[in-house]
Amino acid sequence: MERSEIFEIVFSQLNVLNDTLPEDQKFTVRNDTILFGRGSSIDSMSLVSVIVDLEDYFFDEKGLEISLTDDKAMTREISPFDNVNNLVDYLYEITNQ
Repeated sequence: MERSEIFEIVFSQLNVLNDTLPEDQKFTVRNDTILFGRGSSIDSMSLVSVIVDLEDYFFDEKGLEISLTDDKAMTREISPFDNVNNLVDYLYEITNQ
C-alpha cells in the first residue's frame, strides 16, 4: 500500500470526525496536526473514534486486520499518535509487512 493512499485514508477519517464537531472545536487537518498529548487538536474520545474507524476501514475495505493500540504501537519510542505524519508512517509500516 502506498503512503499517499494511506494519507488520503487518514485525512478522510479525520475530516469525517471534523464534520461532526461543533464549529469551535473544528481543526485543520495537516501532516503535522497533533493527535494526542499537549497541543492536541482532538480530545481522547475523538482519537479513540478515529482509531476504531481506521481499523474498521482497513478491515472492511482492504481486508487487513490491524491494531493501532497493540503493544507494538504503544511501546514505540515515537508514538503513532503524536501527529498525522507519525500515524501514516505507522500504518504504512504495518500494512506493508
